[in-house]
Amino acid sequence: MIGQTVRYIAGPLNRASADGTFKIVKLLPPEGDEHQYRIKNTEEAFERVARESQLDRHR
Repeated sequence: MIGQTVRYIAGPLNRASADGTFKIVKLLPPEGDEHQYRIKNTEEAFERVARESQLDRHR
């Protein structure tokens, strides 16, 4: 859901990507049968695209 805080878990091919807490800023078209989201960390100047399997609800 847009505005939700989630934990991003970078995959093994994205080692340069930082795991961390992000906010969902936009729902994107699915890739295959998996939802995609645009996410933003307040400590970064850019947004990332993440698949649903890379996100975990922040508690």
